[in-house]
Amino acid sequence: MPEQNKPFVVTDRRKFTADGEIRPDADPSPAKEPRAAAPEPEPTPTPEPISTPQQSAPQQDEELPAGPTAEQSDQARAAYDATADRLDTAIRAANPGMDHPPAMSFVQLVQSIYMSAIMQLGANTPEGQQPQVDLMGARQSIDMLTMLQEKTQNNLATDESRLLDSALFELRMGFLEITQALARSAAAKAGQPGQPAPGRPGPGGPSIVR
Repeated sequence: MPEQNKPFVVTDRRKFTADGEIRPDADPSPAKEPRAAAPEPEPTPTPEPISTPQQSAPQQDEELPAGPTAEQSDQARAAYDATADRLDTAIRAANPGMDHPPAMSFVQLVQSIYMSAIMQLGANTPEGQQPQVDLMGARQSIDMLTMLQEKTQNNLATDESRLLDSALFELRMGFLEITQALARSAAAKAGQPGQPAPGRPGPGGPSIVR
């Protein structure tokens, strides 16, 4: 019989009937169990950030220590005055005829700072010696008098204000004169063989202390 004339046979491979009973002609081999789906990988737990105790920020405005009470200030002043008086008595006893030292005043304070600045600018140098100039010290003294002028504005007597203005004018002009002389001396001697290096004037000119 030719191949193409063979009857088409349909084989029912179902193992159960429509009623759920096993078919008598069913294949006795056990049914293949469905393949279990691959388990999904468990998510890796994200490590929690380690919490560190917050450091307390430094206080910007630290409280200043409490000042002395009025009673403590009065006691300290009384003890100081008594000690100073005993010192004056001992000095006058060792130096007969010596007057009582004058009380400190604003004028004496200005004069003391003024004389310090004059010395720092090289004044009162013995003849024949090289002036020693302390520019930084002179600048601090001038700035100190400037601060006094600002803090005591409209609170000085006429003679005190005039003295302070004159002292600051003379010191500022002296400071400019010294710095300009040093600059000219350094510029004139720069690059010349056998001459001091810039900023180090030769004999006769002022030398900077610091």
